[in-house]
Amino acid sequence: MREEFARREGARGRYTARVSRFGTKRAYRGPRLVTVLLVDVKDATGAVVTDHLWLTIGKTLERLHLAPGDTLAFDARVTPYVKGYRGRRYDDEPPSVDYRLSNPTRFVKRTVVVPDGQRTL
Repeated sequence: MREEFARREGARGRYTARVSRFGTKRAYRGPRLVTVLLVDVKDATGAVVTDHLWLTIGKTLERLHLAPGDTLAFDARVTPYVKGYRGRRYDDEPPSVDYRLSNPTRFVKRTVVVPDGQRTL
């Protein structure tokens, strides 16, 4: 699904996505970092560019008080990265190049989930 990202490498654009759930990941030092899973990531034309994307929640995203079901709009740049294990075990899948949205900025929460389950804009 990330073939669309390969064609846009280096380009900065506006994207929208829906918040699915939250998670954590290990930090090099200190406490675990909170992450958010974004699904149905679309570009400015409404075309789906990837089915999912994980972002680390920083101060800007934390201030938005996100909940599952909220819709986000943000700007980001498409960049490549090497994924896979790069150690001494040869039985694992070799490293490969994949693409991500990096340096996200200008976050806007588009949808708010209210306690009774209805959505408002």
